[in-house]
Amino acid sequence: MNAYIPVLLFVVIAVAFPLVTFVFAWLVRAGRYDPIKVEPYECGNPITSEAHDYRFSVRYYLIAVLFVVFDVETVFLFPWAVMFRKLALFGFVEMLVFIGILVVGYVYAWRRGALQWV
Repeated sequence: MNAYIPVLLFVVIAVAFPLVTFVFAWLVRAGRYDPIKVEPYECGNPITSEAHDYRFSVRYYLIAVLFVVFDVETVFLFPWAVMFRKLALFGFVEMLVFIGILVVGYVYAWRRGALQWV
């Protein structure tokens, strides 16, 4: 039974910490409603338009997703490069397949015009 005491202590702390944090935040929060605090800019600049009026193009998000995908590729290339000698030919072939799949995706996105910012 003594082996479970650290686990019980961890669970108690894991439950108590958020509760104590929320209670503390509730005690020290500002109590009054201030209309200036709900304005988009507290710096004194007048509001020229609503925040919901401006919409980003879908191409913006598409390029962002493509960037993340190809950035993840480099995350997978680094450990492979570090263990290259140990993985030998099998690791090399697997990485060629991985890069091949990504190149096919890149060519597809390029042909569809996903990388043109117009």
